[in-house]
Formats: sequence, structure tokens, C-alpha cells
Amino acid sequence: MSETAPAKEGRVAKRQRRNRQALIEAARDIMSVRGVDAATMSEIADKADVGAGTVYSYFKSKDELAIAVLETLMHDLALQIEQVTDTFEDPAQVYAFGIRTVLDTATGDNRWKQLLHRSEVISDTMFRMMGPFAIRDLRRASQAGRFQVSDAELVWKLTTHALIGAALAITNGQVLASSKNQIVTQLLCMTGIGKNAAVELASRQRPDIQGQNS
Repeated sequence: MSETAPAKEGRVAKRQRRNRQALIEAARDIMSVRGVDAATMSEIADKADVGAGTVYSYFKSKDELAIAVLETLMHDLALQIEQVTDTFEDPAQVYAFGIRTVLDTATGDNRWKQLLHRSEVISDTMFRMMGPFAIRDLRRASQAGRFQVSDAELVWKLTTHALIGAALAITNGQVLASSKNQIVTQLLCMTGIGKNAAVELASRQRPDIQGQNS
């Protein structure tokens, strides 16, 4: 039986895809400089070279567009984390480095910080965009005997909500930024590694990530 060839993308669909991508790239550039709150849909549309009204054909609101930008930021961050942690010998350290980097980014990057109030949406976005990396790392550490995780997807789902909640508490001044090691320690305990080992992992020196906030 012959396989069906993939349908060729039509001109309208191609234009729509390009417009949507142009809007996301324009929003990312503008929001990186001015932040989510100060950016306007009209200037984003202008930079993307589409009509001011056209932007609403793709995104119902600025928040929805900002979430699309955040999706790209999360995926890029996951790749940057992977590039650094590929040099690690300890699979548990790979996961620990990842969640600490996410916490640092969520509390340090204005594009993240200004969306933390939409915690449910951001947690879901993080689960989808960074999940393939985090779930893989949880499983590898478990296979190596460092973690004891029977359901990696559940642990990552709980972790995303905890990370966003902690980041929101830090940015609101309800929790001190100096508590990050303690937060990461508690999150690592969800893997079954044990308190002492979690403390040691959370306190390890971390290499810098190039281009983390680009």
C-alpha cells in the first residue's frame, strides 16, 4: 500500500503561518526591551508589518500573544539548559540545574514576571514546552538509581505549579529570593532522593547559561 504524500501547504495557509510567526518574533523583540505591560499591539503589528487589526485574527489579546512568546522562550531555555547539562555526569544534577535555572529565569526575566499572575496558564505552558526535557531527565535519574520516580509526568506537573507559585511569591515579596536553595531542595525531595542529598544537589555550583534572557 502506497503512503499518502503530505498535503502541500496552500498560499493562504503559508501566509497565515508567516504572519503569526512574524507577530511572535516582533512581540518577543519589543517585550524584551519594554516588557509585556508597556508593549502595545499596534507597535507589534507595525514591526511585524501586518495591519493593526490583523493581529487580532491570530491573538485575541496581548496576554495571549505574550503566552505565545513565552512558549518560544521556554523552549529556547530548555535547549540552553540541555547544552550546559550535557557535560554533567550526574543525571540528578541535570534535573536540579534545570529547575533552579527555571526559577531564576521566572523571577529575573520581566517577560516571565509580568505573566506570573496567570499561574495556571504559565504552568500548563511550562508542562508542555519543557516537559519533554524534564520528564526525560527525571526518568534518566531514576534509571540511574539517583531518583525514585514512578510517574515522571505527575512529578513534573506538580513541579511546574510549585515553581510558578514560588516565583510569584518571590516577585511579590512574600518569600525572600535567598530562599531559592530551600525551594529547589523541597522540589528535589519530590523525586524521592532524600533531604540530605537534595540539599547537596541544590547547593552545587552552577555554570552560566549563555543567552538565557535573549
